[in-house]
Amino acid sequence: MNASRRTALFSVAASAALALSLSACQSGEGAKAEGAAAPVAKNSASAAASAPAAAATTTGTGADTGTNTGAGAGAAVGTAHKSNSGSAGAKKGTTTPLCRAQDVKVSSERQDGPPYTHIILTARNTSNHRCEMAGFPHIQFLESHKQDVPSVAKSKPAVPTVLNPGDPAFVLVKLSDGGVHEDNEVVNAFQLILEGDSTVIAVDSSAGGGLAVDPAKTLTGYWTTELRNGADDF
Repeated sequence: MNASRRTALFSVAASAALALSLSACQSGEGAKAEGAAAPVAKNSASAAASAPAAAATTTGTGADTGTNTGAGAGAAVGTAHKSNSGSAGAKKGTTTPLCRAQDVKVSSERQDGPPYTHIILTARNTSNHRCEMAGFPHIQFLESHKQDVPSVAKSKPAVPTVLNPGDPAFVLVKLSDGGVHEDNEVVNAFQLILEGDSTVIAVDSSAGGGLAVDPAKTLTGYWTTELRNGADDF
């Protein structure tokens, strides 16, 4: 083979080798380019992964809203509870009022005798509404004896003494142990006040020559709708 032919073959071979080298380099750059694209895919995956997290955050906010709604419901219950308490306060405000002096007419009469050791006080509701005769009458028989007549605890009724219009309440009052006694004083009128009212009620007791009262022996029961044997026996 002559020199010119070898030179031509070498040039062809060199060109082929260069082409292969360039092709290999291009393939390497392509690989590098694909390798560089992987982080992009990873970032996309991260973005995709973060999307549910964002959705979860939104759901969490919804849960918070639900919690707030629950708190609102609790507040509504509390309001209802306060409203019920208000209703309860209204019921208390509409309970039966105490009888006042202007609501009743009080009279007295002797019981049994002679000797007359007790009287019965009657208080009749002359008003047009219900009222409660609370406690016992605070009685003073004598101007010289300012202390109220003591009450007898066993005569206290188990339930309030409530009077409809026209209804009476009764009290048994002890005057003395009976008989003629130097401590007895004749009483033709006496006074009393009702529980919860400072108005003085004057009671006429002059019928039959008045009442013989021993201040050291006097006792009074509680207002009741009827006199009861035993509880009112003192």
